[in-house]
Amino acid sequence: MTINTDDHYADNESKSNITSRRETYQCTWRLSCESRNYDFPATSYRYSTSSYQDVDEGINSSFGSNDKSTLIQVWKPKSYGAVKGQIPQHERLTYTWKEIDVFGETPGDTKKEPLCSRLCCCFSRQKKDFNPRKHLLKNVTGMAKSGELLAVMGSSGAGKTTLLNALSFRSPPGVKIAPTSVRALNGIPVNAEQLRARCAYVQQDDLFIPALTTREHLVFHAMLRMGKDVPKSVKMNRVNEVLQELSLAKCADTIIGAPGRMKGLSGGERKRLAFASETLTDPHLLLCDEPTSGLDSFMAHSVLQVLKGMALKGKTIILTIHQPSSELYCLFDKILLVAEGRVAFLGSPYQASEFFSQLGIPCPPNYNPADFYVQMLAIAPNKEAECRDTIKKICDSFAVSPMAREVMEVANSGKNVEEQYYLQPMEGASRTGYRSTWWTQFYYVLWRSWLTVLKDPMLVKVRLLQTAMVATLIGSIYFGQRLDQDGVMNINGALFLFLTNMTFQNVFAVINVFSAELPVFLREKRSRLFRVDTYFLGKTIAEVPLFLAVPFVFTSITYPMIGLKSGATYYLTALLIVVLVANVATSFGYLISCASSSISMALSVGPPVIIPFLIFGGFFLNSASVPSYFEYLSYFSWFRYANEALLINQWSTVQEGDIACTRANVTCPSSGQIILETFNFKVEDFGFDIACLCMLIVIFRLGALFCLWLRSRSKE
Repeated sequence: MTINTDDHYADNESKSNITSRRETYQCTWRLSCESRNYDFPATSYRYSTSSYQDVDEGINSSFGSNDKSTLIQVWKPKSYGAVKGQIPQHERLTYTWKEIDVFGETPGDTKKEPLCSRLCCCFSRQKKDFNPRKHLLKNVTGMAKSGELLAVMGSSGAGKTTLLNALSFRSPPGVKIAPTSVRALNGIPVNAEQLRARCAYVQQDDLFIPALTTREHLVFHAMLRMGKDVPKSVKMNRVNEVLQELSLAKCADTIIGAPGRMKGLSGGERKRLAFASETLTDPHLLLCDEPTSGLDSFMAHSVLQVLKGMALKGKTIILTIHQPSSELYCLFDKILLVAEGRVAFLGSPYQASEFFSQLGIPCPPNYNPADFYVQMLAIAPNKEAECRDTIKKICDSFAVSPMAREVMEVANSGKNVEEQYYLQPMEGASRTGYRSTWWTQFYYVLWRSWLTVLKDPMLVKVRLLQTAMVATLIGSIYFGQRLDQDGVMNINGALFLFLTNMTFQNVFAVINVFSAELPVFLREKRSRLFRVDTYFLGKTIAEVPLFLAVPFVFTSITYPMIGLKSGATYYLTALLIVVLVANVATSFGYLISCASSSISMALSVGPPVIIPFLIFGGFFLNSASVPSYFEYLSYFSWFRYANEALLINQWSTVQEGDIACTRANVTCPSSGQIILETFNFKVEDFGFDIACLCMLIVIFRLGALFCLWLRSRSKE
C-alpha cells in the first residue's frame, strides 16, 4: 500500500470544483439519512424552539470575546420543564482539549508499597510519586462543538476509552495525565469539580440495583442529582418527562433486574436508562463510553437516535464506538479517529472521505467507511511494522492538514488562565459538589435500601424460614431439659449454640452486602450523589428490622422447647442478649465486607477471623486460662460477654438443692453459683457484659465505615 505524502492540499483543483463536490456529497448523505427517517432541525417539529424566547444569534460565545466578565451559562432549575426546546445560543458549550498526554504504569514493574505508606496516601491529598511506563495518548488535541455528535473511533487498544476518561477527569489509578494538558469549556480551563457539575458521563458498564423499578431508580437519582432548592414536584415531573423522552414509560414499573440472575429490562432499555439517569439534570455536555456495546443493530440504532436528538437540541455529545454500521455512521456529525494514541483524523464524515482519498487510500464503493477507517488504523498480526508505518504516515499527514490547524487555532483561542475569567457557580451545588442536603441523601439511600430488602426474598422469606427450621431442629434436640448434672451441661451447650448460630448466620448474611454493591457505590459516590456516611447509615439501618426479627423468631422457638429459666423477665433478658449478639455479628460482617475487595475474598476471610473470638467465649477455653499475649484479643470477643450474660441470666437465681444430682461419684454442681464459678464468671459483671456488646456494635460499625471511606477515597 502506498500513501501519497506530497502536499495533497495544493491547489490541484479549483475551489469551485471542491465546493461543488462537497455539496453533492452532503446532499446525497442528507437524502440518504432522510430516507431513513432521521430528523433534522429544518424539518423537525419535535425539537421546536417555541418554548424559549428568541435569542440573539449575534451573542458571542466565550471564544472570541475579550470581556473579562464572561460567564459560561449552565443549567438552571427553572428550565427543567423545557425539555423539547433547543438550548439558547448563549448557553451552549464547546469543549476543547489540548496537548493531552496520558501515561500508564505497568503493574509488573511497580513495587508493592508498605501498608503504612498506602494508608498515608489515603489520608493525604498529595499525589503519590508516579513512574510513567507507557505513553497511552500522545499530544491529543481536539474539540467538540455544541449541536454536534462527535464519535471517537479506532481499533481495540487505540486509546478511545483512555481519551474519554481523560476528558471526564475519571482516569483510573495507575494512569497519569501530563500537567500541561488543558481541558476547557468555551475557552475557559476547567478542573474536575467544575466539569463534573456541567457534564454527564455514561460509562460502558450498566450498573444498577436489580430490585428497583425504572421509575424508582430515576426518582432516587432525581432527588439527589437535582438541586436542593428544586421542589419535589418539579423533580417528579422531570422524571416523567425523561421517561417519555427516552421511551421508557412502558417499562416504568418493571424491575431493572440482572442479566442471567433476575429477569428485567432488555439491553436497549438498560442502556437508555443509563442515559436517563445522567440526563435528569439536563446537562449540556454528555460523554458516552461504548453506548452500543452488547446491543443488536436495532437497539444500537435506537440508542444513537436518542443521542442524535439530544445533539439537535444544542447539546455537546462525545461518544466512543468500535465499529458502527453504515446506518449509525450516517448519524455522526464529526468523527475522531484514534490510532496508537495519536489523532489520525478529526472532522466530518465527508472530510474523512476526502482526506483518505487525497492520501491515495479511498474508501471502496459500497463499503462501510467506519469499517474501512478502523481497518486502516489497526495493527494486523504479523504485519506490525508495516501497519505502524502506515498509521504514522496518516497521523503525520493529518497533523499538517488545514483541519488540524483549524482545530489547533480553536483550542489555542481560549482564555489565559492568569486572566480573571471565571465560571458561573452552579446553582444548587455545594462547595463539595453535592446537590442535596445530608438529610436528603440519608433519607433516599434509606428508602432505596428498604425497597431492596423488601423485594429480595432471600433477605426476608428465606431467612425467616431458615431461622425457624434451625430453631425447631435445635429445640427438638435439646427438648425438655431437666435440672440435673446432665441437663446443666446440655443447657450450657445449647446457650452457646445460640451464640454460634446467631454469629455465623448473620455474618454470612451481610458479608456480601457492600462487596456486591461496591461498583455501584463507587460510581455514585464519584458522581457526588451521596456521602460515604449517609450511604453506610442508610444501608445498615434499612436492615435493622430484619436483624431484630431473626433473633426474635429463633429465641421464641428454642427458649420454651429447651425448657430454660421460666419467667417473662428471664425470657426478655435472653432475647435482648441474643439480639445484641446478632447485631454485633452483623456489624462484624459489615467490617469484613467493607474491608474486602470482592465477595470471594470476604467469604474466605470470614470464618478464620471468627474462630479466635469463638475460642475466647469461655466454653472451649476457660476465661481465666487465656494466654497473656492473647488477652487483648479476647476483649473483642462477643462470645465471651454474651456467654457470660446468658449463663448469669440462667443460673444466678438457682439455689442449693435446685439441681438434682441423680448419680453418685459424678461431678454435679449443686447450685447456679457453682456453675458460674466453674466458668470463672461473676454475677456483678452482667451490666458490664451488656455495655461491652453495645460498644462492640459501635466499634465494628465505625471500623466498617472507615474501611468504606478508605476504599472510596482510593478510587477518587
